[in-house]
Amino acid sequence: MHKLMRYIRGYEKQALLAPLFKMLEACFELFVPLVVASIIDTGIKNADSVYIWQRCGLLVLLAVVGLICSLTAQYFSAQAALGFGTALRKDLFRHINTLSYSELDGIGTPTLVTRMTSDINQVQNGVNLTLRLLLRSPFIVIGALIMACSISPHLTLLFLGATAVISLIIWGIMRATVPIYHEAQTTLDRVTLLTRENYVGARVVRAFARQADELDAFVQTNDHLKKIQFSAGRISALMNPLTYLVVNLAVIALLLAGGKDVSTGTLTQGEVIALINYMSQILLSLLRLADLVISITRALASGVRLNEILNTRTTMPDPAAAELPAVAGAPAVDFRDVTFTYRGAGAPSLTDISFAAQPGETVGVIGGTGSGKTTLIDLVARFYDPEQGAVQLFGQDIRSYAFGQLRRMIGIVPQQAVLFTGTIRDNMRWAAPDATDEEIWAALEIAQAADFVRGKPGQLDAPVETAGRNFSGGQRQRLTIARALVPRPRILILDDSASALDFATDAALRKALKEQTAGMTVFIVSQRAASVQRADHILVLDDGALAGDADHATLLRTCPVYKEICLSQLSKEEVAKTL
Repeated sequence: MHKLMRYIRGYEKQALLAPLFKMLEACFELFVPLVVASIIDTGIKNADSVYIWQRCGLLVLLAVVGLICSLTAQYFSAQAALGFGTALRKDLFRHINTLSYSELDGIGTPTLVTRMTSDINQVQNGVNLTLRLLLRSPFIVIGALIMACSISPHLTLLFLGATAVISLIIWGIMRATVPIYHEAQTTLDRVTLLTRENYVGARVVRAFARQADELDAFVQTNDHLKKIQFSAGRISALMNPLTYLVVNLAVIALLLAGGKDVSTGTLTQGEVIALINYMSQILLSLLRLADLVISITRALASGVRLNEILNTRTTMPDPAAAELPAVAGAPAVDFRDVTFTYRGAGAPSLTDISFAAQPGETVGVIGGTGSGKTTLIDLVARFYDPEQGAVQLFGQDIRSYAFGQLRRMIGIVPQQAVLFTGTIRDNMRWAAPDATDEEIWAALEIAQAADFVRGKPGQLDAPVETAGRNFSGGQRQRLTIARALVPRPRILILDDSASALDFATDAALRKALKEQTAGMTVFIVSQRAASVQRADHILVLDDGALAGDADHATLLRTCPVYKEICLSQLSKEEVAKTL
């Protein structure tokens, strides 16, 4: 947790003033029993109503000043805690965005969501309570002990004994609940996972009538979370009865011993009442400290989880190099004996891949499911680094490029068309914030999206709902293609991004790309032979190996894998015509 306290930077003044004002409030609170004792021993004993009213006025003044100090402390602590939470949330979000796909695959989306929300909130609440109570409660306890000692040193031993026992109870409960709260947060990750899966895959769940099964899985996980939280709650529930038992026993002992001192004249009745008040102050402070311990326990468990993410270092750091020039005559993309294995996988996804794509070429990538097509283009975009071999872009090793330059060079359209809430214009400007409407319309024309965008009310200002759900699958794909084309990248990657298009639109798209993207190297990843057959050359992948690299006609004659794909999709007459 102490590692996270660096995020309090900028709020040091508030973090200092909050406990100071709380301790100032505690000072006024410690004077209250003495004033009450003086009312009993002097005002009531002497029937001096003026004195009593004066002391009552003093009590009111102490209460008002204490309230002002408390509100001030609350303001500063809330300000510091919110600033801490905001800084931590920003840094965690930034850090997550520095992680490569390898780390993100290992961590998982549900746990990242939980840590960005629930865990940060737990730590933020822990900081707030710490600033308000961490120093105040011990200060009250120590102050009450000192004040009690000034009244009756030998009765103070009862205070010390009660304080020690209560502290031991708190420590034991904290020790027992820390691992339980950590397990609860881990189980919450699983609940988040199931919720997300059922939200994203709601149609699939209903299509297969799996609602009951999914509900059972969710209920089991949720019940397990409830069981864990009940376990922690049962242990924490022991806090109040045990501490009250100790304090009440101490009060009984105090009354017995104090009564004897009153009868001998060693103590006054007011001083006994003051000692009982100090005992009550110790009890309330320790109970507040117990609540603080529970909150800090949760915050510590969440802090450990947050540090796990913050301590995860990317295996793909940004070189932050200067702008690298293209080497004259070098291929746009050059794979040299590239082998890649996903983390935790039993076998490589790509093995000894070598090919070159020249500037301005259209390269088709085809193969069966699981053959490594997406993995190959992920390496081109440097979402992963190869295990062996090298990938070069325009004559420079891809690992030498700063991410900023690399992302400007490459436009990628992923398999799953993703649009963001806003307008069509907002989405088109993702890679080129200063793009003009003319540039956007030109990209929409190439992507075969201009017609339906013109038909929308507002056209470029037409709204895009969450995940683009107000567009069809084909419309979303064409918009994502247009988004990648707006900045005119030097390399364009279409990863099976025309799967929802009809054959006529797909053919028109390929024709427009061929005619209007001069000088751009285009990778078309597809399972359709018709989508890649007019490419300058086609990479045929088979179980992670490069089975062929040539044009359509040559591959039909020389590559059995490609011929088999074509025969399964094209008529024999079309294949024979090519041969």
